[in-house]
Amino acid sequence: MSEKNDKTERAERLSVFKTYKLYVGGKFPRSESGRVYEVTDSKGKWLANAPLSSRKDARDAVVAARKAFGGWSGATAYNRGQVLYRVAEMLEGRRDQFTREVADAEGLSKSKAAAVVDATIDRWVWYAGWTDKIAQVVGGGNPVAGPFFNLSSPEPTGVVAVLAPQESSFLGLVSVLAPVIATGNTAIVVASENSPLPALSLAEVLATSDVPGGVVNVLSGRTAEIATPLASHQDVNAIDLAGADEVLAKELEIAAADNLKRVLRPQPVDYAETPGIDRLTAFLETKTVWHPTGSLGASGSAY
Repeated sequence: MSEKNDKTERAERLSVFKTYKLYVGGKFPRSESGRVYEVTDSKGKWLANAPLSSRKDARDAVVAARKAFGGWSGATAYNRGQVLYRVAEMLEGRRDQFTREVADAEGLSKSKAAAVVDATIDRWVWYAGWTDKIAQVVGGGNPVAGPFFNLSSPEPTGVVAVLAPQESSFLGLVSVLAPVIATGNTAIVVASENSPLPALSLAEVLATSDVPGGVVNVLSGRTAEIATPLASHQDVNAIDLAGADEVLAKELEIAAADNLKRVLRPQPVDYAETPGIDRLTAFLETKTVWHPTGSLGASGSAY
């Protein structure tokens, strides 16, 4: 009898549905408005309710990103690389979960979704390896006519709003986010409108991977509704329009011009291809320092 009761109890157990939340300043709040919207798979089957972010959520994310910028940009490049590699380790540990979410979001078979997740983790490791190398590629000594040392070095732009690609919910997301934070910027990510779950789950990985709170902030909802206040926000330094259509991109470019934001326009990208360093350099400023060489001895020889 007891064995029969055990089987009955197992059969009647209800699974625990996951409550997806925003990720702002290292915490997981619900949307300020309390709104949610239904997320479905490629066949229209309900998957979850995702937070529907408001303008207030966007402003809160900017405050968090600005607060985190000093510490993250001031960390050594080697340390940033270590932190980002830790993210890859945590992604590997949750590979099955992301495989399932990517398969649902993009209508892929389990094997193809697993390949996408593997490529995504590899992409994250690839960018983590660039943290202490990009300065050697885009910086260095410049030849000048005069007794001066002239040295250029890259510095992060600041707070960057990133509109994640709409179709590539995970590989595309990491391909636009990782280079932004690898170079010392902080980010506000607007997840894919129809497939936000991989981005919201990535936030859970970031929260347990030594990434300081506020370095990455993840919002879900209507892309146009969230992106518009970010594009016009005076404390956002740059915006990546990867997830905007042609009409929205034009509107956001106009709004971004108000405080001379850097704008990376949307362009056709095959995220499966190995990326170059274009996205690493897109949100870097170049600081150049002049210093007199001085002279040694009466001969005028210089060092």
